[in-house]
Amino acid sequence: MGFEPEELPVDACPFIVVQDNESDHETASWRPLFRHQCAFDPEVFNDVLLNLIQNPNINSSWLFRADILCDSVEPSTVSAVPEVDSAPIPSFIGFELRRRIVRRLIPRNTLRDRPMDQTCLIYGTASCREDAVAPAEKSLVVYLPHVSAASEMPFYHPIVRGIAFLHEWTATESRGSISISYLFFSEDDHSSVRLKRTALRLLEVVHKHGKGRLEGYQKRVHHDQLLPQARVQNTYTRLKQKYARGLIESWAETTDPEKHVFEDLCIVAFLLELWHDMYGQGTFPGFVDIGCGNGLLVHILNQEGFAGWGFDARSRKSWAAYNTKLKTSVGEQDTLRQLVLLPLPVSRDGLAGVSNDNFNQKLIHDGRFPKGTFIISNHADELTPWTPIIAALSECPFIAIPCCSHNLAGERFRAPAPKDKKKADSAYSSLVVWVSNIAADCGWEVEQEMLRIPSTRNTALVGRKRSSQSSTLDIPAIVDKYGGTAGYLESVVKLVTSTASTSKH
Repeated sequence: MGFEPEELPVDACPFIVVQDNESDHETASWRPLFRHQCAFDPEVFNDVLLNLIQNPNINSSWLFRADILCDSVEPSTVSAVPEVDSAPIPSFIGFELRRRIVRRLIPRNTLRDRPMDQTCLIYGTASCREDAVAPAEKSLVVYLPHVSAASEMPFYHPIVRGIAFLHEWTATESRGSISISYLFFSEDDHSSVRLKRTALRLLEVVHKHGKGRLEGYQKRVHHDQLLPQARVQNTYTRLKQKYARGLIESWAETTDPEKHVFEDLCIVAFLLELWHDMYGQGTFPGFVDIGCGNGLLVHILNQEGFAGWGFDARSRKSWAAYNTKLKTSVGEQDTLRQLVLLPLPVSRDGLAGVSNDNFNQKLIHDGRFPKGTFIISNHADELTPWTPIIAALSECPFIAIPCCSHNLAGERFRAPAPKDKKKADSAYSSLVVWVSNIAADCGWEVEQEMLRIPSTRNTALVGRKRSSQSSTLDIPAIVDKYGGTAGYLESVVKLVTSTASTSKH
């Protein structure tokens, strides 16, 4: 069934009617706008609407999330929470109130839009006499924003006093309908094209999600597995307000500044909250960003007071602005350095015999870091599969965000498809599973998080707990198991030679 709703005339009879009582909603009618047939039952409808209440960002890209302030089952018998203001609760003819949820809508940009509280009411068909013929089962969900005038409504919410979703179901025929109604501020709003377009979109989302549930759709992507959504998003908002404009305006690379700035700010927000859980008020052990690229991630972390550095095979224009000095046991060193990783498990045979005048062994790093240093591997390409290995050898926790697929020899390849058929059979999913397997074999308890970053390559693999000690691991055997390193040394020599040659010109 496609989505082709019936548009209802302006003078259509209301589908829901407020009882005569003290509610201020009795002075205006709830006007239905669109109705569509559906094949999903009340249970599916209620599950879909509850998910939309908890995740308003599904309906609006201007929103981050909803913070639930109050959730009362059968609120007519439960006293209101004193510190939570609530909109007046209307009574509808033929319905009884089952649940009241008060949520706070959190916008992405709090400098432009303010948060707004909203009461969400869930109704069911009122009980009838035992000898009465059972009517069609009805479910009703009503949104009431806590505003008293249209001028107070934030941009991300349609300018109406209330929104109602009605589901009607005939069990004997296994068919039903969904509809959307508005409680307008003014009679003039009835003809608003924008409000109609929004209503159409809101109803379409309900239909799409209900149909998906009916067809057995199961969500594959699960966010916020390691950290609460609110903490990370609040930190991201603070960082964005503090750094975003300046970083974008001073961008020195040829790449898109907004993508890189907002993505790295999201990653920094996640790291800051992760490190808060890991280290608390204790001493931070420092970090290293392998394959640091433009150096922005290192720069922001340094600005936030976290000591660490990064390296890449070639320097970038932006390093001139982002590079600072880091105090180490051997004196001050740059926070951004030009180095090529040659991990210890790779054979050095033949390295001493390299006679190229442009080859500089000082540009090679062996992947050994002080114990406890937090290793960051963000879209590090050929260094990605090495991340859990060098982390195990140095006894360092890590985060790896895979991007392009490379094997341990540094060559492009497609990782084998996941054995778990619940995993997506894609090149990226295969890479993530393959790197996770390497990490597990290296003794890491691998934790996975889907980062809320503007990228489809958003899986983070976190290793902060050990399932076995590195001293008991056979690292050479693990490297051989995952394809070996044939050709890696030669690639490193070529890369060091080419970067050294370039730096002279």
